[in-house]
Amino acid sequence: MQLLCALSMVVALAPAAPAQAATQDKPKMAAPATKAGAARTIEITGGDDMKFNLTTINAKPGETIRIVLKSVGTMPKIAMAHNVVVLKADADQIKFTQAGMTARDTDFIAPDLKGQVLAATKLAGPGETVDVTFKVPAKAGAYPYVCTFPGHFAAGMKGQLVVK
Repeated sequence: MQLLCALSMVVALAPAAPAQAATQDKPKMAAPATKAGAARTIEITGGDDMKFNLTTINAKPGETIRIVLKSVGTMPKIAMAHNVVVLKADADQIKFTQAGMTARDTDFIAPDLKGQVLAATKLAGPGETVDVTFKVPAKAGAYPYVCTFPGHFAAGMKGQLVVK
């Protein structure tokens, strides 16, 4: 755990070698909307273990949802911050997260790949909460979401927005 935290800090402060996708554990799921037309809030936490507590969000096409991310870790924000970035279905998650590793000023989202983003929260440090409200795509499919802080995607901080 300490090694991963130290590695995360090193990666955040300097360019890193390309990350590889981590295997995904059995997904935890959010319930679908219960009231048509109303924004539904999805609460997600992220901690020093570099994992989201929720790895699958089910949604209906065109539904409006609000993702609320709470950072429950204790490490300083400079070394361990989290965000939720929902990408287009065809986005290459590995290339997207690698390209953003040195883009601290834009919350580790490479400006030239911003067109692949459907929604994104700001970065949250320990005890901070951030959110984003957006309309789910009308097209059914799986839309990945990732944490763009360097090293977090490779450690498994990712999930899917499943639209059906």
